[in-house]
Amino acid sequence: MFIRTENFREFIRFYPAISFIIFIHLLLYLFSVIPIFPNSWFIGNFSGVNLYIAEGQYWRLITPIFLHNGFTHLLFNSFALIIVGPGLEKRLGKVKFLSLYVLCGVSGNLATFILEPLSYTHTGSSGAILGLFGFYTAIIMFRKHWISRDHSHMIIALLVITLATSFLQPEINLTAHLFGLLIGFLIGTLSYYNQKEFRLSIGRAGNWASSQGPAIKNTSPMKILLWSTIIILTILGFFSQK
Repeated sequence: MFIRTENFREFIRFYPAISFIIFIHLLLYLFSVIPIFPNSWFIGNFSGVNLYIAEGQYWRLITPIFLHNGFTHLLFNSFALIIVGPGLEKRLGKVKFLSLYVLCGVSGNLATFILEPLSYTHTGSSGAILGLFGFYTAIIMFRKHWISRDHSHMIIALLVITLATSFLQPEINLTAHLFGLLIGFLIGTLSYYNQKEFRLSIGRAGNWASSQGPAIKNTSPMKILLWSTIIILTILGFFSQK
């Protein structure tokens, strides 16, 4: 799942959504550094600035997902996407994968706007990438037959390292990271229940469900809703102490 064996053309053909995202990353980075625009004009007009969002520049909830402050930032996030993204794009398809990615990123930026001061400025796709980790976490919890134990352990290890980095480095947008992760997990959980209900309804009509592999653990939706509420309140409580 995480070891890439495709050549460049194969990767673009197999994973068009990820290829498109990385192309946008590179394109916007070039626009921000080459002397076509005045110095820092591109970053200044498309980065996430809470004050300008409050004044109605709502595109800044979306554009920071694809904009990076420096080549190292760009390289790290693009590499992370290449590592963790292909398995999900293959499973979900390009449209659903791209929708998941953007929704998690926008959710992280919206939480940043709500919880951080008006002077706060941010760029980067880390919230969207953490959303992919959140979706993977839902898979590990509810669809264990989708992923091997070794890959599950690798995902958890990468997630722990990423979260530790988020808490330890002061320049990281922790708000976007945590809420991107949470939204990705909730989307993965909801998709699990939608698929489960669909499978059961077909199973009653034609016994199709019994051929779809191991049974999935039956977890109460109310239990998941309760834990999700606790997580959200905990996060809000953490930021209320800042």
